[in-house]
Amino acid sequence: MSVCRQCHADKFSTFVHTGMGMSFGLATKEKSAALFGPHVQVYDSILDFYYHPFWQGDSLMIMEFRLDGADTMHKRTEHISYIIGSGQHTNSHLLQVNGYLYQAPITFYTQKQEWDMAPGMSGGFNSRFGRVIESECVTCHNGLPEQVAGSVNKYTGIPLGIDCERCHGPGSIHVARISSGIAVDTANAFDYSIVNPRGLSTELQNDLCFRCHLQGINVLHPGKEFADFKPGQHIRDYWNIFLPRFDGKNDQFLMASQADRLVQSKCFIESGKISCITCHNPHVTVKETPISLFNKPCLDCHQLPQSTCTETLEVRSLQNDNCSGCHIPKSGSIDIPHVSISDHKIQIPGREQEKEDGKFTGLVALTDPDIEPVEMARGYLRYYEGFVSESAMLDSAKAWLERSRHDDLYDATQAHLWYLQGNMQGLLQMDVKMGNKVPDSWTAYRLGEALLQEGNYSAAANRFKQAVDQLPLQLDFRFKYASALYLDGQTEDAGKEFLFITRENPGYEKAWMNLAVWYINKGDVVAAEEALQNAVALNPDYLQARLTLTDLYLRTRQRTKAGVMMQYLLRYHRDEPLVQELNMRYRSL
Repeated sequence: MSVCRQCHADKFSTFVHTGMGMSFGLATKEKSAALFGPHVQVYDSILDFYYHPFWQGDSLMIMEFRLDGADTMHKRTEHISYIIGSGQHTNSHLLQVNGYLYQAPITFYTQKQEWDMAPGMSGGFNSRFGRVIESECVTCHNGLPEQVAGSVNKYTGIPLGIDCERCHGPGSIHVARISSGIAVDTANAFDYSIVNPRGLSTELQNDLCFRCHLQGINVLHPGKEFADFKPGQHIRDYWNIFLPRFDGKNDQFLMASQADRLVQSKCFIESGKISCITCHNPHVTVKETPISLFNKPCLDCHQLPQSTCTETLEVRSLQNDNCSGCHIPKSGSIDIPHVSISDHKIQIPGREQEKEDGKFTGLVALTDPDIEPVEMARGYLRYYEGFVSESAMLDSAKAWLERSRHDDLYDATQAHLWYLQGNMQGLLQMDVKMGNKVPDSWTAYRLGEALLQEGNYSAAANRFKQAVDQLPLQLDFRFKYASALYLDGQTEDAGKEFLFITRENPGYEKAWMNLAVWYINKGDVVAAEEALQNAVALNPDYLQARLTLTDLYLRTRQRTKAGVMMQYLLRYHRDEPLVQELNMRYRSL
């Protein structure tokens, strides 16, 4: 952006104040729009955790703690590296652990000026500090990051905000031409060294905006990445985006589904020429755009006074004929609490509310009108995993898959379906059929899970190794590989894998637990104790780690430490048989 600024200072000076320009930044006091103070806290009543955001010098911290009366029985504090969100609606918070990016569990909602659980983390779904931020997320909320090969959420370089190239494409050729004195009079000709979205067709203009403003179920094509898409291209060449449809009432929507709402509008359908930049200037923040500019496209078609508007002239006069304010009403979203946004389905007020509640009728692929059956099956599987875990979604995936061609994509999709159905026998048959030709890492992982449940630990380790070979820094794959090695008796190799995971991400609690067992079997009780303490410090509800640590204290006759652990176990897990057994041993120590 600093290079673009040299010639386009006017665009730069306004763009940096837009929602896109302010979409991502370092966690600084200047970036944060939140309120802070000693009494600011958020309580997760289901998991019984409190969260307190505070500044430690210039560092933003979030403390997680649990109370036992007036005593603090658990405390974990994480440093926040980035703030995601412009502050027009929210500030969410990301932590970076050795390059791995995760979301913190609380968000500041600026319109309501209050802290609450982050979107998707309330109601028992609090992943605490462990929500993985993959490229699908970060490439919409920011410029394109430098992702470490073989990982899903490890980055070496992260831009600070959406930049010029996200909408105008790579700029090196353009800059080189201008620097060498080759210029184009854009008043009379196109400059083909850079993308000007206004020169694209309406469809390609919308694909550019839909890239981030069409929130749905994204299903990548094999071998493609979200960062591959460039302005002027079709989304469907890289992935498909699926949205649910309902009969009857349809006035609820996701936060970033402006595109989905727009394409349902009669104005969009009948005109065939509306794009996002018909109403929006991407270089100017919405807050500083005059209402008259939003209304101009309306008045171009619905000219006054011959307009078909049914509102009285008196009311229209009082509202200064604000078409957009009436026909693009403000509303909440179903996925982000405490926000009010514009519903981009251009509508007659009250018409949506007159309809009855609708039932789910199926998914549609908004990016490809000629979608293949196997792609529809993949869409339903992702919808099941991410949104609606109902068997009907798997039934629909099965029906679409039965209409598909039998190719590599078919086999991988079939394996995915059987995995979600719990059909391990089907996966075992698929394992034999595929041999060494596994199409992707996730298929290898799913076959490994079936073999692990079957008790064939050696074969499971081989499948997990195939997954790790393709994504060596996907730590969940690596953990499963290490676990299979351990069960297969390859304990030394397993221990090295657990060590690798804890060094890559010291917050990976399950690796600490398994590493402790490895140390115990080697007779290194000091290292085992430290590993178990790490696991419990990360997650006070990690029962297996607490039981193992208590047993270790009892066997090494550390009665005081054992007593602290027993106090917790008796408070929260008194009825567990192993807790009762440990308590008897403690009392006799």
